[in-house]
Amino acid sequence: MLVIGLAGGTGSGKTTVADALVHAAGAHGVTVLPQDAYYRAQPDVAALTRAATNYDEPVAFDTPLLLAQIDALRRGEAVDRPVYDFVRHDRAAATVRVRPTPVLIVEGILVLADRELRRRFDLKVFVDAPADERFIRRLQRDVRERGRSADAVIDQYRSTVKPMHDRYCEPSKRHADLIVPEGGANRAALGVLRGFVRDLVGALPAEALGA
Repeated sequence: MLVIGLAGGTGSGKTTVADALVHAAGAHGVTVLPQDAYYRAQPDVAALTRAATNYDEPVAFDTPLLLAQIDALRRGEAVDRPVYDFVRHDRAAATVRVRPTPVLIVEGILVLADRELRRRFDLKVFVDAPADERFIRRLQRDVRERGRSADAVIDQYRSTVKPMHDRYCEPSKRHADLIVPEGGANRAALGVLRGFVRDLVGALPAEALGA
């Protein structure tokens, strides 16, 4: 199994890059573990306190669980990935069954900021994009998909998102094997990554792909 760590700031285009790799390898070739599915559960915390949590620092994530599930997938074992409810700011009761595939992509803002996660990555990619573009994408996503108001998104960006990006995410770029400027708009970089994954999966026997 090839494990790719795919990092970058919020709204940088990580999902676009991950989708391109999934398309290159085929549905049976790639699994994606989004880091934001692994936010810590807060069932005993008041709703207003959960809403005010700093979700952009390392302690917000249940990294031990993410590490354990990466290790299980590498051993060929299926796992039950958590689901995070971004409207309630808490982990949902439902889980998603994830089975091992030849390529595993671990995608999130801080996946290169953690040493133990980096040790498990065969390829480390950082998706870069201008700060103003990243903010616009986050604003659109959180209002459209996560039930937030524009004012709430702006307040969160000022109070935690930008400071934590500068403290944790941006410095993690130095650990990357490959930096993708302009995010998903960088067709040349996407072509290189797609070709790399396609060649790897194409060299595997049919039984490795579940055929």
